[in-house]
Amino acid sequence: MPTLALPVIIEPEELQPLLSLPKLLLVDLSDPANYQQQHLPGAVNLPFQSLIQAKPPAMGMLPDEMHLSLLLSTIGLTPEHHVVAYDREGNGRASRLLWTLDTIGHSAFSLLDGGLAAWQASGGALESGIVTPTPSHYQARFLNPDAIADLNYIRHRLQDPDLLVLDTRSADEYSGIDRRALRAGHIPGAVNLNWTDVMDPQRQQRLLPEPVLRDLLEQRGVTQDKEIVLHCQTHHRSAHTYVVLKHLGYPRLRGYAGSWSEWGNRDDTPIESGT
Repeated sequence: MPTLALPVIIEPEELQPLLSLPKLLLVDLSDPANYQQQHLPGAVNLPFQSLIQAKPPAMGMLPDEMHLSLLLSTIGLTPEHHVVAYDREGNGRASRLLWTLDTIGHSAFSLLDGGLAAWQASGGALESGIVTPTPSHYQARFLNPDAIADLNYIRHRLQDPDLLVLDTRSADEYSGIDRRALRAGHIPGAVNLNWTDVMDPQRQQRLLPEPVLRDLLEQRGVTQDKEIVLHCQTHHRSAHTYVVLKHLGYPRLRGYAGSWSEWGNRDDTPIESGT
């Protein structure tokens, strides 16, 4: 069992003295070339594209258990590890890894608040080159299906007052002005919160203070008594919001991997437009 008790969102200043802990696994979701130039000491690289499965038109689906087992074994993950993930692009990629870990019941994980930029701003050490992990034999099983929503799950519960769909795309995508699929708009009844609205641009995109985050969510009816299904275009941006809500203590969260690239490219799914 994991021996580390770290928060879901960890600040760079909190992480700095922990880098040498043997049960800590740092995972950098940057492109390999960027990773080689600069990464946290000891961090292993997991290219984002290896973490998703494209089934056109749905471009961000969850891979199967065999693929995930092989992938996570290549980075040396074991059940005892606490994973701290980050990237240099807003932490959406890193969050997609953490959501994936949640689906397989590996709950020992943290997101580095602000990613690489915040780490640099805090004076954290960096290194270049490649860290070669010792391969493990990790067996991925979808032990937490409650973290997953698919198209039919949402479609059959659209009228359920206990469920709320949180769309983390931009306002223009949500309203239908910005079309990124055959059909534009949003899932009926969904509420919109652009994933970047929870970040502070003056602090390297770290999260806003907790009271501000809670207010942003409650204004939209995103309350802890509801089951929240999150999506964007490919469950990349919405994975970040998923981790934020987990950090805030929301007990029932599901990620929709198909997201708008699936829903918006079908002709049998209901759609609303406008704000």
